Amino acid sequence: MSLSLARFFSVVGHPFLLLTYAFVVLLLAAPYEFGVHSLFHKKALILLLYVLSTTVLIPGIGIALMKPLGFISSLESPNRLERIGPYIITGVFYLWLYQNLKSGVQVPPLYRACVLGAAIALFGAFFVNIFTKVSAHATGMGGWVGMLLLLGVEWPNRPVTLPLGSFWLQVSPVLLLAKGVLLAGAVGWARLALGVHTPRQVWYGYAIGFTGALLAWWISLGH
Repeated sequence: MSLSLARFFSVVGHPFLLLTYAFVVLLLAAPYEFGVHSLFHKKALILLLYVLSTTVLIPGIGIALMKPLGFISSLESPNRLERIGPYIITGVFYLWLYQNLKSGVQVPPLYRACVLGAAIALFGAFFVNIFTKVSAHATGMGGWVGMLLLLGVEWPNRPVTLPLGSFWLQVSPVLLLAKGVLLAGAVGWARLALGVHTPRQVWYGYAIGFTGALLAWWISLGH
């Protein structure tokens, strides 16, 4: 049961998914910042599809092709040196998305900072990985917590409104941050329970991801 739960949190907290999560959360908090009225607006769905394809689908296909070509032995990349190629592929697409969002696509500066933060964190993990293995899941979760913290700083009075059937549930930035920290902890526990990382590798990941988010916020927003 515990291993099944660990696998579940590893899938839910996969680093590929976090920029999509960030997009949805920010859009639910302030859809007009994206030039739409709701998540279900056609323009919002097209942009969501673009984010998904750029950060999940295309990098995923590129990394999957590395296995039959002999560059990696497994999609999990258990070997530290085998992670170099996936890091580079994913980082290139994150930077591509960031550049495209700067060129006329209506998104709030906070989301652009999220994308830049993910790219900075990824290349930070790439650098640390040269010397020691680091958890990519924890890196993503560190960035996720950083994004939620910045959401509370930048938009303190904008709750995230979640559609629940005929009801709408408003979640404050503080509560969302608390839940984000719990999720980050659960994902870190999952990586340890599955035996794929040590506590030090998980903590390295948290630190890199969180630092990347704050650094991107400082660069993008001038703080």
